[in-house]
Formats: sequence, C-alpha cells, structure tokens
Amino acid sequence: MSFLENESVHLVVTSPPYPMISMWDEQFSKIIPGLENDLLENPVTAFEKMHTVLDSVWRETARVIRPGGIVAINIGDAVRTIHGDFALYPNHSRIIESMLRNGFSALPPILWRKQTNAPNKFMGSGMLPGGAYVTYEHEYILIFRKGSKRIFSEEEKKIRAESAYFWEERNIWFSDLWEFKGIRQIMDSDVRFRSAAFPLELPFRLIQMYSMYGDTVLDPFVGLGTTSLAAMISGRNSLGVDLEAGIFSLSKMDIEKISTEIVSRRFQNHVSFVQKEIQNGREFRHINETYDFEVMTSQEKKIQFYQAREIQKISEEKWIIHHNAYFPEAGKKVS
Repeated sequence: MSFLENESVHLVVTSPPYPMISMWDEQFSKIIPGLENDLLENPVTAFEKMHTVLDSVWRETARVIRPGGIVAINIGDAVRTIHGDFALYPNHSRIIESMLRNGFSALPPILWRKQTNAPNKFMGSGMLPGGAYVTYEHEYILIFRKGSKRIFSEEEKKIRAESAYFWEERNIWFSDLWEFKGIRQIMDSDVRFRSAAFPLELPFRLIQMYSMYGDTVLDPFVGLGTTSLAAMISGRNSLGVDLEAGIFSLSKMDIEKISTEIVSRRFQNHVSFVQKEIQNGREFRHINETYDFEVMTSQEKKIQFYQAREIQKISEEKWIIHHNAYFPEAGKKVS
C-alpha cells in the first residue's frame, strides 16, 4: 500500500484470506514457494507461512492508520483434516499476536455467530463418544486501536455529534455477540468460485461505531467492495486494495437505493422504538434537534442522517458520491 501516505486512514474494516481454508490454498501458493508440500507434510509450518504473508499487510496497516484509529478484522479459525487427522488452526489468535507486535492495543472482540441448519453441520462420529467435534459456527471480529484514544478537534466534535448512533443501536452493535447469517458465496466470475464476502450489515455497523462523517475507511482485502459500499452509503471516504481486481463489483449495485433503504430503516426503527417505549410508560427527556423526535440521551440530539445522491462513476476503480441530508418528508432534502 505504498501509494497511501503515513497516518492517512481513520478506520480499517477488512476480512483477509483465511489461512488453512482450502479455497485460499491456490492464492497463498502463488506467493509462498513450496506451500503445497508443506500442506501435506507439515501443516503447522504451512499455517505459519500463510500468516507471514498477512503480517506484511498488518505492518502496512500500522503505517497508514492514524493515531487513535481502529482496525476491525473479520477472521474465522480453520478446521481441516490432513492425513486423516482433524485439527483446528487458530487464525484469530495468530492475528492478535501479529497486531500486538505491530504496536496495536487489542480491544474486546465480537463473536459473529453464523448459525446454520445444515444437516451435516455436526462433525465426527455422530452419537458415539470420543470421536465427534464441537460444531463451529462463529467467526471473530477482532478490534484493535493504534495508540491512545482518538483526540477530536473542535470542528471534528461537531461532525462527531452528527455522526452519533441511537441508544438502542448502541445496545445491539456493542454487544460481544452478533447473530446474523452470512451471504450466498457462489460467484459468477472467472477469478474464483466463491466470493468470501461478508454481508453489508457487518462493515456498516463497524463504520457507524468507529468513524464519523468524512473519515477515510480502508479495506486492504476489498474483494467485491462491500466495505467500500458501506462507507459510501455512510458518508465516509473509502479506499480498497486487492490483488484480484476482477471481482470488484460496485458497478452492479444500486448505491442510491441501498443508501435510502438503510437510512429510512434506521429512522423508522427509532420512531417505532420511541412509540413502543412511550406506550410502556417510559418518559424521554431529550429531543433530537434535526428530526424533532424523542431520544434517550443528550448525545443523540445532533444526529443527522445523509443519503447517497448523484453517483459519479469516474472509472471501475474510482467513484464520487454526493450526499444530501435526509428528511422523511417527500421533497424536503437539504444539500
């Protein structure tokens, strides 16, 4: 990422190739001589060599992110059978080790539970003791910070107040357990068979939680561009890097429609929350100054939503998105 300046990024949201997951063997083998043999003869060595490749990205991440910036990494551990021996390869702990070596502080992580009803999800010898394995239905969202907490200027404090989220959103987003399904992985692409993409909800939440309007969000494994899309509809700047440019697919997405749907849903969800709480006897002491509805805390009084408008495609790699302030009444849009 040499084209990026030092300390130019506010937030990183990414999901790298998962070492020891077979779909990534070919990509790692292009970079690591002799990896195919290591996978057969010494899988622990193969595991370490794959992470050495990722280590170079984490070093660059430490260079480009600003002091106080957050790095959120979605990673799953790998389970694999080699020569008849089934084992787990702890990708999340190896990445934590690397990030600590690069000077980051580890913050409490999130478990993303991707429960499935597939009949073959149980591994091993069925109902016979001693040969079955625990069903593995979660991934990690590891959270790291560079240095101490971010310091905001007086101007940034105003933008930060507009970028706040609702109290009830905070209670869901800052839980250590997220439960929503992944997305369909089959791709219509000559690059690879499976996309390995996470659902939009994942980077969208993280961007609201750890950045504000106008910040720059980086995904060093951008893939289909889901993080970039989440940044675009959130009023943030976006940078994405990938070795396989052929799968980047923002051109297939209706950015304006997705933006409007998400903003409208957040707005209506809050209105419904307030109505339900009032019916249950709760009294609200604060009013949002933009939308004139009740909010739980004084920190929500300045919340302002924006929606994507005027999508300009400069090239396949560069887009410019203009945003308007959101108001639910038809025609009441302020640039």
